[in-house]
Amino acid sequence: MDKIAPSHDADVFAERDLLRDEAEYCSFGDTVHYLDDPKIFSRCEGSFVYDREDTPYLDLQMWYSAVNFGYANPRLNEALKRQIDTLPQLASQYLHVEKIELAKAIAQNVEKTFGSKGRVHFNVGGAQAVEDSLKLVRNASNGKSLMFAFEGGYHGRTLGASAITSSYRYRRRYGHFGDRAQFVPFPYCFRCPYGKKREDCGLYCVDQFARLFDTEYYGVWDAKVGVSEYAAFYVEAIQGTGGYVVPPPGYFEKLKAVLDERKILLVDDEIQMGFYRAGKFWALENFNVKPDVIVFGKAITNGLNPLSGLWAREELINPGVFPPGSTHSTFSSNPLGTAAALETVRLMQEVDFEAMTREKGAYFLAGLRDLQKRFPQIGDVDGIGLALRAEICEADGFTPSKAIVDQLTQECMKGDLDVGGKRYGLVLDIGGYYKNVITFAPSLMISYPEIDLGLALLEQALRRVVG
Repeated sequence: MDKIAPSHDADVFAERDLLRDEAEYCSFGDTVHYLDDPKIFSRCEGSFVYDREDTPYLDLQMWYSAVNFGYANPRLNEALKRQIDTLPQLASQYLHVEKIELAKAIAQNVEKTFGSKGRVHFNVGGAQAVEDSLKLVRNASNGKSLMFAFEGGYHGRTLGASAITSSYRYRRRYGHFGDRAQFVPFPYCFRCPYGKKREDCGLYCVDQFARLFDTEYYGVWDAKVGVSEYAAFYVEAIQGTGGYVVPPPGYFEKLKAVLDERKILLVDDEIQMGFYRAGKFWALENFNVKPDVIVFGKAITNGLNPLSGLWAREELINPGVFPPGSTHSTFSSNPLGTAAALETVRLMQEVDFEAMTREKGAYFLAGLRDLQKRFPQIGDVDGIGLALRAEICEADGFTPSKAIVDQLTQECMKGDLDVGGKRYGLVLDIGGYYKNVITFAPSLMISYPEIDLGLALLEQALRRVVG
């Protein structure tokens, strides 16, 4: 006898049961519920995720930029499957080919790009790699525990990483682990903290940072011996959670000159912006400076396996100064993760993602600017590559409006937007200092018709919310 397919009502009841069980048995501490009615998804492909009714949701944030190369990418999935059938598990004190070749590929990329020789060190998540970098930096600076970081910066929620993340709410209930960073204003030109204008400010914000070293009485510098109390400055070349804020030309060059003069290391957090999200292999390449340490994760495996790592200059990480056992994780450099990452790197070597992201990003940005002309609530539009932003405001085009953004995301996730007689949902990510910025991180493989679809869905949702 043929099986009878479950009815729509049965699916609805089953989903209600699942949500009830989630509410009772799952910790809410490891997730964020942005929606009044959380959505359960059942499959994914390309630029889309699908709910249990198989409604397609165009994803314009791709797991916070972890899936740069599309959901269920056949080539990358196949690499993982091959590894499962050959060497799926191996303790991290032993060696396997994929780890060595991956480290070599990344180190050679950095040497070619920035002219610095160094080594690669692996872990399992972005925050864990940041923790490892903090150990590395403290070790290199004779135990200095103080760091500079940016207002609006995000580096993770482990105890050490949250100390250099600007949001107090991630630390409030747990106290401090070591020393909290000194947070420096990011060059957020749309909302300049100094009230300056981009076109004539002369990078005033860097001058304000540099003045901290004018005299010992500002508390960060001993002028008599020429030593800073601070070991490193942790930066995101383009702020991620802070709202995809793009710094003005010349900013990082001027900042790096200050750091080099004071012998302060530059740690470049590429966890969200690396691997062509911002049009270059490393986002910092857009700004003509050399990092001392690079931290990476997320898209290195296209989200198929938790793998992260750091690169550091040879003098900071060679075995003589950073010997075996300096850090450890059971699953660091695991074979499944390194196999997926190695194939991801090979893909990036074979495809001109720099040209692809530049062209698609310009096309998408033009579409957003066209929407901006028709919706005064879109106060600022900007981006590099396929890291784009649209800051949502009140009708004055400047006052932040979290309320409009909240309504907008609810509408997009209903799954009832209509284009060409077909129902869609739209997955957006929200960031920014006031949680009013739509941060667009679509698949780098997104097609031009899918970009058009995303713009059409966004416009339809905006019309529902603001008329």
